[in-house]
Order: sequence, then structure tokens, then C-alpha cells
Amino acid sequence: MIKEHGPASAAEATEARAWTKVLLKYREPDLLRSVFEIAITLLPLAALWALMWFAYSLGYWWLSLLLSVPAAGFLIRLFMIQHDCGHGAFFRHRLANDWTGRALGVLTFTPYDFWKRTHSVHHATSGNLEGRGMGDIDTLTVREYLAMSWLGRLRYRIYRHPAIMFGVGPAYLFIFRHRLPFGLMRAGWGPWLSTMGTNLAIAVVVAALIWLVGLGPFLLVQLPILLLAAALGVWLFYVQHQFEHTHWAKRDDWNLHEAALHGSSYYVMPAFLSWFTANIGIHHVHHLCSKIPYYRLPRVLRENPALGDIGRLTLWDSIKCVQLVLWDESRQKLVSFGEMRRLQSA
Repeated sequence: MIKEHGPASAAEATEARAWTKVLLKYREPDLLRSVFEIAITLLPLAALWALMWFAYSLGYWWLSLLLSVPAAGFLIRLFMIQHDCGHGAFFRHRLANDWTGRALGVLTFTPYDFWKRTHSVHHATSGNLEGRGMGDIDTLTVREYLAMSWLGRLRYRIYRHPAIMFGVGPAYLFIFRHRLPFGLMRAGWGPWLSTMGTNLAIAVVVAALIWLVGLGPFLLVQLPILLLAAALGVWLFYVQHQFEHTHWAKRDDWNLHEAALHGSSYYVMPAFLSWFTANIGIHHVHHLCSKIPYYRLPRVLRENPALGDIGRLTLWDSIKCVQLVLWDESRQKLVSFGEMRRLQSA
């Protein structure tokens, strides 16, 4: 279902708030299920890592690279568990969520407490044109882009190019940018403790694995997994909010629940991809009620089929989203550079 253009109406905001009340009953996590989800994600990842190293040691480097694909899938799933912990959704108790998230952050190269803080800002400001800047894909309006110098436009075009967005960018983000608390450099000791503590733990784990298997084999096993998982992770985050009829509004017209429901997509994927991505494609429901554990999201759609018609994106639809780079305030939709030029000519 595609909503009408324009700022959120009172009826739309009321609809979104009504859905949040419906979703409250799905929030309660199940301890045994949560532990089971960790086990069936972490153990296969460890087994695949060892198998990749063994294949490489026997000279079957091509088999090692092939196995990096499912291994990256399990690493993405591990990140999604960390993500649920950050929302306090995976366990009932805060300490269980936080310490599980911190431990997983070492494996995902993502400092848990720092990421949790920036991600909470994303949830609190998603779709707010005056709240952009943290935890989002940088998105300019048509007016802002046209007001920039040629150098500014060039920088934005480079940033939004697919090779940068899904290639160089994810590698930089997970290998380098997460090593410092960018965006919260002056926000006290918390973000620094999170990033430096994670860095230290990563260094210990990496040093132990290099001592065990050697530097070359470690890099040839770990880097393909990490780089592929990072690229796919950024892709997932991109299509969750960067689709044609997403929702952006200025602060006076912005509504948190409306932005959650209509500014987040329902990314329809084959069952095996939904499993590896921990149902993160049901993103509009997640934004409406972030405390629902990911393993309950399919049940939400089964019992509330009307939610399955909102923000629906197929795999083919998502590929077309790559060209959508500017928010057209007058038409209330994301447009491509080409469409912007055609509108200017007209």
C-alpha cells in the first residue's frame, strides 16, 4: 500500500499509533528461544571459519572463498542478534542484553554501547528532515543539492555511487570507522570506553587466531567473511529506508509513529534470506515496536496481514532503489539525479 503524498494526516498518525498498541503483546522474549538462536548462529559460524581455514591449508582456496558466503550470512545474523540486544529485545534483563551485545560486538567489529546509542538516535529521528546526521544514510533534498557548489555535488555523487555505498563504504565503516566513536567524540567517556574496550578485545582475539593459524591464512579467511557481511549489511540498512515512497517531513509535520510505519520498508525476501537476516526485512514493524524479538516478527504479519501491504518491497523493487538519491519535497518521494534533471527541464 502506497500512502498519499504530503505531511502525515491526523488519521495516518492515529493509524500508526493504533498499530503500536496492537504490537505490545509480541514484545516478551523467550529465554530458551533466544539462547537457541545464538547457538544455531554462533556454532555454525565457528565451524565454517574452521572449515575455511582447513580448505585453504589443503590448497583449496576456491572452496574457502565459496564457504565465505554462508559464513557471511551467519555473521549478519549475529549482528542482528546484537541489534536486538541493543533494543533490549532479546532478553528480559538489561544486563543480559548488554553483555551479550558487547561480546557479539567483538565478532562483528562493532562497539556495542556506542552503536546502541547512535542507533537509538536513528530510531528517534528517522524521517525527520531536521534530525538527519546520525545513524542514517546521508540524504539531501533536491533543494539542498541544487544549492551546493559543484565540489559539494561531486562529493555527494561519489558518496551515493553504488561502488562506494556498497563496496568501499562498508569496508571503511566496519574496519576503520568503528574503531573511534565518530559523532560522539565529545560525549564523555562512555563512547570511548565502548570503542576502545571492543578494539582491545578484537586485538586479543585476532592475535590469538594469527598465532594459531598464521597471518596469511587468518586474513584470507576473515576478510572475505567480514567484507561480504559488511556490504550486505549496509545494503539491508539502505533498502529499509531508501525507497521511493518513504516518509520524510520537517519537524512541525513529523510524527514518530507515522515515520516508523511509512518510512520503513517491508522487504520481502525468500525464506532462507529472511532467516539469515533475522527477519530484519519486516522493518516497519520493528520501527513501530523495537522491543519485539526478531523471531516473533513473522507471527506479527501472520496475525495482522494488513501490515504486509505497507511499504512492501520485492527484491526487484529494491534493486531499483539504488538510483533514488534525493528527496523531492514537492512530490514527497525519493528521485534519481536523472529525474531531477527532467523535472528541472520541464
